[in-house]
Amino acid sequence: MKIHFFQQCLIDMFYPHVGMAGVHVLENLGCELTVPKKQVCCGQMFTNSGYNEAAMGAIKNTIECFENAEYVVSMSGSCAFAIRDEYHHFLKDQPEWLERADRLSGKIYEFTDFIVNVLGVEDVGARFNETITYHTSCHVTRLMGIKEPPFKLLSNVKDLTLIDLPHKDRCCGFGGTFSVKNAELSEAMSREKAMEIAGTGANVVVGSDQACLMNMAGMLDRLHKEGVINRRIKAMHIAEILNCR
Repeated sequence: MKIHFFQQCLIDMFYPHVGMAGVHVLENLGCELTVPKKQVCCGQMFTNSGYNEAAMGAIKNTIECFENAEYVVSMSGSCAFAIRDEYHHFLKDQPEWLERADRLSGKIYEFTDFIVNVLGVEDVGARFNETITYHTSCHVTRLMGIKEPPFKLLSNVKDLTLIDLPHKDRCCGFGGTFSVKNAELSEAMSREKAMEIAGTGANVVVGSDQACLMNMAGMLDRLHKEGVINRRIKAMHIAEILNCR
């Protein structure tokens, strides 16, 4: 199966090892990957703050990069949602681009959703000897409606112990520019999430959106340094877990 890989700019710039893990998992499942060099931001960071016109260059570039793909697999649920569900709002007055965006929207999948519901795989042969808990990010779970695939994949990872996270449906407090514009509220939400993660006894928190993981990792590290949490808790993208042997 031929796939165009949407790596997300956050992963590309700061967490390239996560992108490589995703590539390895898909290649091990027999996929042939293309990673368009021209891809950059999908434009979501602009549109979330109301800068729709400023986002047009990024939106149209993304369409040009991926519109001829058979399938597009995104390492970020928030970016996948923007491309699948939001582009047509911003291009409604540009018929040609709207048509191109609509064609692309039917091809893009979040990483775990693609593995389980397109490839039909629930066991990728991974092994990870650790106790983890899983954060269900808002975009993947609420907006894209992807609930079961991550748990199906994790349930088949050998030696892994998965502990349920209380209030896992609650936002981690990041929300992109929300964390900048509403810093105090964001910090309170992040602290609450970090304490609930620590309370599970897990040593690793796993998710499928790197932005959430970056936010939670920062708060967990801060609380550990302050002595509020008695151990270091690592944040890992689910692709990293599925790539472990």
